[in-house]
Amino acid sequence: MSAGIRGWSLRQRVVALLAVAGVLLIGLAAAEAAVAARNRTHVDALLNRTGPLRVQSQELLNALLDQETAVRGYAVSGKRDDLAPYTAGLAQERDRVASMRRLLADYPQVETELRQVEEQAGQWRQAVAVPVITTTEQQGTEAGQALVTDEARQQFDAVRAAVDDLQAEILAAREVNARNVQRTGNMLVVLLVAAALVVVIAGVVLLLSLDRMVVRPVTALAGQVREVADGDYQHPIVGGGPPEFVGLADDVEAMRRKIAADLAEVREARERIEWVNSQLQKQAEELTRSNRDLEQFAYVASHDLQEPLRKVASFCQLLQRRYAGQLDERADQYIAFAVDGAQRMQRLINDLLAFSRIGRLTAGFTEVDLNKVMGDVANQTEAARQYADAELTWSALPVIRGEEPLLTNLLANLVSNSIKFRRPDVPPKVHISARLVGAEWEITCQDNGIGIEPEFADKIFVIFQRLHSKDAYPGTGIGLAIVKKIVEYHGGRVWVDTDVPEGTAIRFTLPALPEDVQAAEATADDDAATPSEQPVEQAETEATAGATVASGDVPGAAPGQTNGADQPDRADAAPEGGRTGGMRETVG
Repeated sequence: MSAGIRGWSLRQRVVALLAVAGVLLIGLAAAEAAVAARNRTHVDALLNRTGPLRVQSQELLNALLDQETAVRGYAVSGKRDDLAPYTAGLAQERDRVASMRRLLADYPQVETELRQVEEQAGQWRQAVAVPVITTTEQQGTEAGQALVTDEARQQFDAVRAAVDDLQAEILAAREVNARNVQRTGNMLVVLLVAAALVVVIAGVVLLLSLDRMVVRPVTALAGQVREVADGDYQHPIVGGGPPEFVGLADDVEAMRRKIAADLAEVREARERIEWVNSQLQKQAEELTRSNRDLEQFAYVASHDLQEPLRKVASFCQLLQRRYAGQLDERADQYIAFAVDGAQRMQRLINDLLAFSRIGRLTAGFTEVDLNKVMGDVANQTEAARQYADAELTWSALPVIRGEEPLLTNLLANLVSNSIKFRRPDVPPKVHISARLVGAEWEITCQDNGIGIEPEFADKIFVIFQRLHSKDAYPGTGIGLAIVKKIVEYHGGRVWVDTDVPEGTAIRFTLPALPEDVQAAEATADDDAATPSEQPVEQAETEATAGATVASGDVPGAAPGQTNGADQPDRADAAPEGGRTGGMRETVG
């Protein structure tokens, strides 16, 4: 039986307990209803029968006493009016007897005593009252008084004794009803106490059952789950109590196993990732060290090669000037080849030195006005523009944070490249514009030159990468590599836009100042209700927002500008100073 009960669900156990308590309470309620009905019957008998019987028996006695008193008074006075109480008492006697008979259905003994009272009263009237009244009326008061003897008094005393017996019997019946009322009332109290005890016991049993069947299993399950949550993922979860909690524990155990398996896999994957990250970190550190060593080597090599190469170039030029025409034509050609090679080697070394200096020698970021930078660029590229009859224009450019010498070199390289790679018999036109895209300024250098095929769009930014022979377009092929390094040093990126219909468009990004971004967002919010499209390079047509520099028209440069990037390459040119801004302009 206990095993069967243990197999019950929590719902079945609670329902069984409530059913037992309900049956007991219903039985007690039925018993209380029956006892209450009996109690109401006894109370009704006490209040509506025995009580009125006592009152009416006393009134019956009073009516008999009035009759006896009226008879004796009439015998003394002989007045007919003195018989009025006798007549009223006789009528009252009949009325009270009739009223009492209606209440005596359940009291046969009282009814017997009432008949005795009627018989004694009738005998007294026949033996005493009627003779006294008749004799007094016929023979006078003396004859009537003669009939009122001790025997007559004794006969009325018998009537009074019968009334006393009647009252005693009524009192006994009343006492019985009172005891019945008290007994049924006590039974009601006992039944109510029993019902309260049933409720209390059922509540206690329910509380203990819930504690044993619900609270303890749930608490134990919660403790096991808490141990798992604290990190002991291998702790098994075992349930107890009703089948519902056992099933719940099994489900949680299955979930724990799944989580433990997943965590094991995650742990293994994390260990593998940590190992890979450590290897990558080592490789990154090795790569950083290697890059640093390579940069140092490039700087040292290019710097240390300057002096011997300068001697070679200088003496080759001296040979060319002193012995030109004194040797045969082949010797002059050999000397020219040596001079040209030395000069090209000098340019390559200078460019490599400039490339290695980017980011190594820095004066720190400041706010740079690119409009002023374009003025410097125009000064530096004046000679090349005059030679090619080129036109340089730019829209209103922003103020950004960066190093002004590097940004000048960046734009000078782009402008020089656009002028150099021009189409034959077509005057070159170069335009610099800027637009805000998100939190970055996108700056574009657009020209009408020969353009770049899409398959070569990425190769042009590789150091010493050339797409043409040096006879077609002179240069070392490092200019755009310098551009890329300067842009990346400032936190941007550079690419070639191959979708332009004519020429080349090189675009690069630079981080915008926070106030420029906020101002753009505020303007966008204000214009959201009436949006309108505006060309990206609309500023080109606004005379007040841009500038145009044609061949021969050069805006004034800043005082003390000594960049020197517009100077032609010279075989005997000395290398610039050690600061980053002192790099000479190179055009790839």
